Amino acid sequence: MRGSWLLVAIALLSCTKKSPPPPAFSLADVAGNWNVRAMRDTGDAVITEYQMSGTADPASWTMTLPNRRPMRLKVSVDADSFMVETPPYPSILHEGVAVVSKGVSRLRDGKLVGTFVAKYATRIVDSVLTGRTEGTRAP
Repeated sequence: MRGSWLLVAIALLSCTKKSPPPPAFSLADVAGNWNVRAMRDTGDAVITEYQMSGTADPASWTMTLPNRRPMRLKVSVDADSFMVETPPYPSILHEGVAVVSKGVSRLRDGKLVGTFVAKYATRIVDSVLTGRTEGTRAP
């Protein structure tokens, strides 16, 4: 009797339809203009705000810091993640020091939510800054 229940359960499970996988994430999903806030890991104090924009073409993405010219970004997508890397640029926090930043974001409820690591070209102990970002689509 136990064996027949097991066979019935296996038969029922094999007949159930599997839901289709979610559509693949692409740069087209995040294409457009974004207002982004960068914050430290803890607290809500904003380090800086910037604009980021691009299309489905990875070569089109730029980031514009306050009172700066737009800089080209290196962007890519992996699974559900949007990855961004800046070229070296003059730090807004440490005068005379270059910085490179790498970040990973995901699209959640229409916002780009993620983390970043900024590495400064200096030998002081405080040469790496980690934080989080939140981006909203620009009107």
